[in-house]
Amino acid sequence: MSYKVKRYLLWIILLVSLLCVGYIAEGIIRIYTTFHARNVAFDVVLLVPAGAGFNHVLDSLRTSRALLDENTFIRAAQDENYTQKVRPGRYKLVAGMSNKQLIRKLKTGAQDAVNIVVAGHIRDNGRLAAILSRTIEADSATLRHALADTHLLAGLGYTPATVPAMIIPNTYEVYWTISAEQLLQRLHRESQAFWNNTRTRQATTVGLTRDEVATLAAIVNEETNKTDEMACIAGVYINRLQRGMPLQADPTLKYACRDFTIKRVLDRHKNIESPYNTYKHTGLPPGPICIPSIAAIDAVLQYERHNYLYFCARDDFSGYHVFAITLAQHNQNAERYHRALNRVKHNT
Repeated sequence: MSYKVKRYLLWIILLVSLLCVGYIAEGIIRIYTTFHARNVAFDVVLLVPAGAGFNHVLDSLRTSRALLDENTFIRAAQDENYTQKVRPGRYKLVAGMSNKQLIRKLKTGAQDAVNIVVAGHIRDNGRLAAILSRTIEADSATLRHALADTHLLAGLGYTPATVPAMIIPNTYEVYWTISAEQLLQRLHRESQAFWNNTRTRQATTVGLTRDEVATLAAIVNEETNKTDEMACIAGVYINRLQRGMPLQADPTLKYACRDFTIKRVLDRHKNIESPYNTYKHTGLPPGPICIPSIAAIDAVLQYERHNYLYFCARDDFSGYHVFAITLAQHNQNAERYHRALNRVKHNT
């Protein structure tokens, strides 16, 4: 073989080698940019509803402008077969994530939890449904339906009227995709945990069921926002229950009228026909008039032992109440309060 031929072959080998190196380098760069390079621009929350496909995911990422390179994401999704395996959920995407990290999170359904905050004083199931629907995928209509589903609630030991007794104010960590039924089951488990041996024993001592404790606690909650006098007010109502006296609780009339703006209960309010009218009917109403706070529940369970049967607001407008044993004493207290009200109105 001549020198020229050898030289020609060497050039060919060198060229082929360079081409191979180029192809290999291009492949490495392609793999790196497709799977391992940073591609999430900033922190963002991605919501993937039930039944959504890859196009929904892509549109959401496009709208939020979260991706640095949309094409590499599409390639990676196709290579990882994510386009056919989209899973619903709420996903927190972190700035700096690669396509591989992003797709692994989405493909495995590793969604991030949300916090549902349930406060006291929620007065009806429709309002509760609206609050719950702010945080999870299920809408308020679906949640309202679940809260009115007698069959579902019966399985948990409740009715639409008593279900507020099952709800314990707290912050609950759940997944965005939780169904209405699953959420009620979760709240039921939390209620069971709340009613530990100590509280259950206290309820027995008081002579009330758990639901009855919650029903009375709701009234106490609506009567005062002063935690330090809740046990005293609870004691008044316990005394009335034990004597067979009607509770005559003004908040129950407001609930019966569905008018919580009422400032002063009048005779026409007391004559309304409703099982929640505790002026007409003795005993507790059919269920809680709001979701009671934990403080109010514990105030009923540890109610103050005394002989008071009446109370009314103090004339200093402090938000506290003055208590009385007899109706005559109560009327005097009420008259002082009304005179103070009239003075305020006259001066304004």
